[in-house]
Amino acid sequence: MSDVVTVLEVTGALSAAGGLGYAKTRAPRVFWSLAGLPVARVRFAVTYRSTMDVCGLTVQPSRFRAFMVRNVARRPDVQPVPPKVRRVRGSSTGMKVMLRLPAGLEPGDVAAASERLRHAWGVHSVHVVEVRPGFVELRMTGYDVLRRVRMPRRLPRGLTSGPMVVPVALREDGTVFVRDYQRVPHALTLGANQSGKSMYQRNLIAGLAKLPVGLVGIDCKRGVEQRGYAARLSALAVTPDEASGLLDALVGLMEERFDVLSEYGVADMWSLPARVRPVPLVVLVDEVAELFLTAVKKDEERRDRMVMQMIRLAQMARAVGIYLEVCGQRFGSELGKGATMLRAQLTGRVVHRVNDKQTAEMGLGDIAPDAVVAVTTIPPDRPGVAVAGDSSGGWSRIRTPEMTPAEAVAVCREYAHLTPHIPALEPYRPIVPADPAAVDAMPVVKPVPVTE
Repeated sequence: MSDVVTVLEVTGALSAAGGLGYAKTRAPRVFWSLAGLPVARVRFAVTYRSTMDVCGLTVQPSRFRAFMVRNVARRPDVQPVPPKVRRVRGSSTGMKVMLRLPAGLEPGDVAAASERLRHAWGVHSVHVVEVRPGFVELRMTGYDVLRRVRMPRRLPRGLTSGPMVVPVALREDGTVFVRDYQRVPHALTLGANQSGKSMYQRNLIAGLAKLPVGLVGIDCKRGVEQRGYAARLSALAVTPDEASGLLDALVGLMEERFDVLSEYGVADMWSLPARVRPVPLVVLVDEVAELFLTAVKKDEERRDRMVMQMIRLAQMARAVGIYLEVCGQRFGSELGKGATMLRAQLTGRVVHRVNDKQTAEMGLGDIAPDAVVAVTTIPPDRPGVAVAGDSSGGWSRIRTPEMTPAEAVAVCREYAHLTPHIPALEPYRPIVPADPAAVDAMPVVKPVPVTE
């Protein structure tokens, strides 16, 4: 009987070890929650003080503290003071630790030691975020969350508290990257072919399609990228001539909305009463170079007018709820007059893998110079990985979840009833193609009436 029990115990132990090994490879969230997180919390609690000491993140105690230790606690040796742990929280991707910094330490000191902390506690990465003066948060990830992106089922309440917030990707620290158009009205997305740039656009369009906003597409590649989203688009331009007319219509619509703001004495669309507030519009430009490049000299006048209209939209349209999402492979002065002026108005920057360092500098060099090196190190076998920066100088690696074109088209068809009808853009309203599912459901053989 004892032999049978021993065999069962050994078999159970081997099965559990094998299950954990399988989960570590195929289901890292499960492995981290069952094994990684408990081990990491114990290691953190046991080695915290010594780790902070060897990493140079301790300070000499104050005179009052030293006096209390020597005279009240009766200890001759006074230990250096590390940051005080205020809160430790685990998650399915890692662990978050709130620290209260003592006098003499700053968040930059902790950030400089993040790589040493990562190795000391055996986690995949450690990111330092300043929460408020004197407090920092260590965001640890237990595994590579960008290897297989899975967006959380429930987003933090404060992250999506806005009418124009769209979750798009996952950051490398396990948090969600969102596009908040009220905070960052215009954005530029760069990337080479097969870099995942189109995947980013699909996730963005699928998220916008679920909101009560109007979508305007400009795809001068004959609409090969955006024509499938026609059910959710209020306007679509597929040639440079159509794009020129559509931009003129958008500028005219912007001026009409400014008249409404002036009538009510407000400076922002969101300050208007709900009954007169116009619907927000997001203008999606698929390949911005097609608006700048010309083949013959007679097209230069049209190009200059389009560029001027886009610059006007980028400078003023935010106040009336018109936002720009510009996408391209390169965006530099070689495109022509007005390119750098337009780029300077695009606050949000997302740069995928590029073919040269100069392209990375075009996207991030003027707002986050440290991020240029991170862009050039994105491997080609990880499409969808990008570096997102903003005008504050901060940046982070992100990756969008996989989404096929058919899935994005299905979302647009599902929420087609939210498409607003805007009279000024009605001439550019795209023709919605037939639903493939409905076409498949039709009988193949045409019925023949019965005759006598």
